[in-house]
Amino acid sequence: MKLLLQSLGSLGIAGISFFFFFFDSRDLLTALLFTVFVLLAGLILQFGEKRLFPEWKADYLFCALVGALLGLGVASYPANLLQDLGWTTGALFVYFLSLLFGIKLGTSFAKKPGLGIFGGGGGPAGFSLTSALEGGEASKTKDKILDTSVVIDGRILDIADTHFIDGPLILPNFVLREIQLISDSPDPIKRARGRRGLDMLNKLQRKGSIEVKITYTDYSDTREVDQKLVKLARDTGGAIVTNDFNLNKVAELQGVRVLNLNNLANALKPVVLPGEEFPISVIKEGKDENQGIGYLEDGTMVVIENGGYLVGKEVRVVVTSIIQTAAGKMIFTKVQSGSNNYNKS
Repeated sequence: MKLLLQSLGSLGIAGISFFFFFFDSRDLLTALLFTVFVLLAGLILQFGEKRLFPEWKADYLFCALVGALLGLGVASYPANLLQDLGWTTGALFVYFLSLLFGIKLGTSFAKKPGLGIFGGGGGPAGFSLTSALEGGEASKTKDKILDTSVVIDGRILDIADTHFIDGPLILPNFVLREIQLISDSPDPIKRARGRRGLDMLNKLQRKGSIEVKITYTDYSDTREVDQKLVKLARDTGGAIVTNDFNLNKVAELQGVRVLNLNNLANALKPVVLPGEEFPISVIKEGKDENQGIGYLEDGTMVVIENGGYLVGKEVRVVVTSIIQTAAGKMIFTKVQSGSNNYNKS
């Protein structure tokens, strides 16, 4: 019934347009063409708006409206001249072209520089009229949007204390709900992780070393938390803080900035070069024959060639090669030559 009424409404508007245009111009073909255009525009606005303009925001619509009004204002003088000469169709054509041109200019302005030059939303983050006048020295702080993995991980608390990351930290309400669901899980491991995340948030807010805000923005068109995070980051211009490798890749493909704490941790690991020596405890045997495995203090795996028989002992090794993987570094070593190169643990 609703679709029928919407269709009848579009037909009614098109019929009224045909009536006025035909009696003004007495040109049946032009009146029919104009009526078809009005009918199509009405149907598109009624049924295709969400598909055609799903990502339009308030600042884009505002700039498009201002551009349309300016375009019509500029077109009024030449259109009036054409009407005085009796060219009504030509006047309508001028109005139509000016309207489209104004909307195009308005949306282009919304993209860059946007309303940010007046201190509002839109446009490049950190850009404003003040920053332009002051030589771009204004703050370029962006929101940091926390995902579930980084909240449960807890390292963000230590990073916030060091002031290496500036605020505000944005916690979406849908992420908070997911953490609450995890903390209520019947699985004891999941429940412990969820409660750890809630404790970390409480500590982060109590410390006050960085501003934490909760946003209630939600997206009912998807149930996936990762997709909601990407949409929120795109709408606000913020960056996603995460440990999730898959979310990292999906967000980067959609042009969203990502701060991955695992990448930060890998970048801060001490540099080890081939030929360097250091002591290490052999924890277990490796997958290959007679291969020992140990770990540095930062968790980096060390593979000891011919070290399978040294499990439980501390040995001094020499670095032979280093491999960088998606999960981090792997250091390949061999036992330092000599008879007194290890001790029992």
